[in-house]
Amino acid sequence: MSAYNEKQVQIMEAAEKLFADKGFEGTSVRDIAEGAGVNLAMISYYFGSKEKLMEAMFDHRASSSILQLEEMVNDKTLSPIQKVEKLIDRYIEKLLSQQCFHRIMVREQMVNNNGFIAEQIQQIKRKNQGLIKELIAQGQRSGEFRKNVDVSLFMITLVGTISQMVTTQHIYREMNNLQSMAEDDFQKHIRKKLSQHLKGIFKATLMYEQ
Repeated sequence: MSAYNEKQVQIMEAAEKLFADKGFEGTSVRDIAEGAGVNLAMISYYFGSKEKLMEAMFDHRASSSILQLEEMVNDKTLSPIQKVEKLIDRYIEKLLSQQCFHRIMVREQMVNNNGFIAEQIQQIKRKNQGLIKELIAQGQRSGEFRKNVDVSLFMITLVGTISQMVTTQHIYREMNNLQSMAEDDFQKHIRKKLSQHLKGIFKATLMYEQ
């Protein structure tokens, strides 16, 4: 259950699109109010400032994702490799369905000049990496996964590959002669391709040869 009400989510979603298009500094509170169809006082009432709104937006996006990851890691009905495969599909879905938020994450990490945003990103990454480290450890304890797994590189490969597809999907479409494919079909196509590709990579690098 979300910690935010419908009106707060409406404001955060409007802000997210504007931050993705114009950047944090280039977006005014007035822009957000107009985009969300609310008055300035409502933003002040719910969030207090643009900085606090950005913090809430990060919390909103990250909290449900981390909760899902915790549930998956603790799911005793799945084997470690099944959890990895589920993790891959969740990251693909998350990055492709939340492209505005993803653009904010990428931009802020490249600029790296805003202390509170940088700290928000680091907190999300630390939590995610800690949970994935436990997932890998489960596979190592069961003898299913290799011992020397660099979790940071695991995450870079996972997120970096999907991120590259998100930001250059128009090039992928052209290079593979998919210009005539309907957008919905194309999105399904790249989800399937990414899933197969990443599962193959991680199965080969994590597991001992059978």
